[in-house]
Amino acid sequence: MEISEGLLGPLLLARSTIDRSAVLRQDTAWLERAWAEDRTRVVLVRKGETLVRRHEGGSDLVLLPPGQAPAGQRYLLGVDATNIAYFAVHAELPEISGAEVAGLRQAGALLGDRDAGLLVYAVALEAWHGTHEFCPQCGSRTEITAGGHVRTCPQDGSQHFPRVDPAVIMAVYDDDDRILLARGPQWPEGRMSVLAGFVEPGESLEQAVIREVLEEVGVTVKAPRYLGSQPWPFPRSLMLGFFARAATTELTRDPEEIAEARWFTRAELLAALESGDLRLPPPVSIARRLIETWYGDTLSGDW
Repeated sequence: MEISEGLLGPLLLARSTIDRSAVLRQDTAWLERAWAEDRTRVVLVRKGETLVRRHEGGSDLVLLPPGQAPAGQRYLLGVDATNIAYFAVHAELPEISGAEVAGLRQAGALLGDRDAGLLVYAVALEAWHGTHEFCPQCGSRTEITAGGHVRTCPQDGSQHFPRVDPAVIMAVYDDDDRILLARGPQWPEGRMSVLAGFVEPGESLEQAVIREVLEEVGVTVKAPRYLGSQPWPFPRSLMLGFFARAATTELTRDPEEIAEARWFTRAELLAALESGDLRLPPPVSIARRLIETWYGDTLSGDW
């Protein structure tokens, strides 16, 4: 299988123009000065959503000066090339004329590089803070430190850092250059994607690819090849994309994981999309990139 170079641009949720400025997170004086500056900009985030303004050709985040941002947990996102600081604030989203509420799935593909990077970062931090309020060692309520990148226990002094769960996602193809797509039991008929699964402790990424495919559909794969990675903060995954060639093609589904699995030629895939019998993951996903890279062109037919 030849990978189409024209489809290997940046993954839509792996774009950013902001320096994360980790050294500044411990500088409380700088953080306060940055928050007091009128040119500092704030992205609001609530349950994975924010405010955006649509325009012809895309969308922009609604970025507020600190003085207009509602009170809430504050996280430093970084500094741009002109030394403008960006923060996220976890707060209720106010009504703003011309703005609408959207999440990454709706707006991620429409945002520019800067805004896509800011939003995926803000959503990931919000999700982590929402589930790590208490110390896992003693149960005390933790405090937000380091510009929102550490939670510190005031009782035992332990520090806790944002969690990222690595998951492999793989386009499996066979010697006849067919691609394997599958549907989870919770998905409606017609909605299909490539296989994916979490990396287990003590396991390499390549081992996870081989294990997950065998467990889910009974297919043995070989020679996993890495495509790229993309944050997927729903709530805290990092998706690591692979291609893998099938050494066997007979499908034996795990019914708890897979409701339907099928091999597609390019002609069969296109026909199913055109008839409406098949819908693919949204363009913002790495799953869509894997499928389109195998196909050799962009496709329509979103979930």
